[in-house]
Amino acid sequence: MDWGPTWDFLWHFLIIFAWIAYLLVLFQILVDLFWRDHKTSGWMKAIWVFFLIVFPWLTALIYLIARGRGMAERAREAAVASKQATDDYIREVAGRSPTQEIADAKALLDDGAITQGEFESLKAKVLSQAP
Repeated sequence: MDWGPTWDFLWHFLIIFAWIAYLLVLFQILVDLFWRDHKTSGWMKAIWVFFLIVFPWLTALIYLIARGRGMAERAREAAVASKQATDDYIREVAGRSPTQEIADAKALLDDGAITQGEFESLKAKVLSQAP
């Protein structure tokens, strides 16, 4: 039975969507296996990859069910580590230490440009950002 060109288009669109969704899941699984998960042995990683190739949809589903929570935790830890590294780099490149910030705020206080309350606020802010 011929459903016409509209249904053909929708069917192809669905197939392409499913393929792209699978590729996204596959890449997330591979990143989790090889870059984030340092506790799984090489043999176990090879087994996961073998089954991802032989039974792609089923293996991806099983991986997400069995290791999804750990996958999310490792992704969160990687994001936190990346943010910390970025923040450290920015502080290093900026070249101003918390001590320098407090000294500058003290100079402003001594010059009368800021009040004692503003100085305490700046000092607390700088100290809370210090490593």
